Amino acid sequence: MPISITRSLIIILLVALTTFATRVIPFLLFPKGKEIPKIIQYLGKVLTPAIIGMLVVYCLRGTQVFSGSHGVPELIAVALTALLHLWKRNNLLSIGAGTICYMFLVQVVF
Repeated sequence: MPISITRSLIIILLVALTTFATRVIPFLLFPKGKEIPKIIQYLGKVLTPAIIGMLVVYCLRGTQVFSGSHGVPELIAVALTALLHLWKRNNLLSIGAGTICYMFLVQVVF
């Protein structure tokens, strides 16, 4: 079902305003020179690894270890991603290479 141009423009405007607000609010709540609360500093340190861990669990939740390829492509791709990240410390490189490796293994090898 196509939507009207007016509705499309309203949606685009709301998405743009929401995105802008999420970028501006931290600067309004914590202006330069004001100390950032300890809980926010703590969350800034622990949330990124926690979210990455949750994404790994989410991605691997459907792996069939007792049938098919027995999770070998997933294991190889995760190992490559981890090793590349430990070696280069580059998120884009490690995630991209792991994804390409997994897709190659699933489409060509297994």
